Amino acid sequence: MARTKSSQQWMQEHFQDEYVKKAQALGYRSRAVFKLIEIQEKDKIIRPGINVVDLGAAPGGWSEYVRKIAGKNDKVIALDLLEIEPIVGVDFIQGDFREEEVLQKLYKVLDDEPVHLLLSDMAPNMSGNKEVDQPRAIYLGELALDAAQSILVKGGTFLIKMFQGAGFDAYHNQVKQQFSSVVIRKPKASRARSNEVYILAKGFK
Repeated sequence: MARTKSSQQWMQEHFQDEYVKKAQALGYRSRAVFKLIEIQEKDKIIRPGINVVDLGAAPGGWSEYVRKIAGKNDKVIALDLLEIEPIVGVDFIQGDFREEEVLQKLYKVLDDEPVHLLLSDMAPNMSGNKEVDQPRAIYLGELALDAAQSILVKGGTFLIKMFQGAGFDAYHNQVKQQFSSVVIRKPKASRARSNEVYILAKGFK
């Protein structure tokens, strides 16, 4: 099947991308890890002594990075619809976290342990139509916020990828109501032309 002009442009950009090259050189699973690294260097959200849940974890770069910083006995749990290559010390649950069965698997792995940090790098399959993609992204964000309300310990931290556009401000305000400190981060590894940002919320109420 012939590639569209936009997909050819994406492929060209992707392979010339400094973060793609850097990820390959350092053995990271994807360029997305550099977004988390930059946020970690600024905000120190990962540390030994906390349990972490990573939503939309595939291909697993974020979980792999978290595992290096977290303590030996800390739980790092990755969830995704897609399978990921196993990561030593990371519990992986494949499935849709909206489903009760998947949630129950998560609770079983947690074994009554608290969750201190919830990460979400989820994004819908982009169609290129903002009127379709943006509501889907907001919906995923609302699901992740629901998950935060279900599993985060009081005082916990929530980091989520979100896209600026229709519904963003209302979602941002929803997060502000649930957490004592909320900031927006735009890591250098996020492509400049993308409307992607990360909402970092600390102090779950």
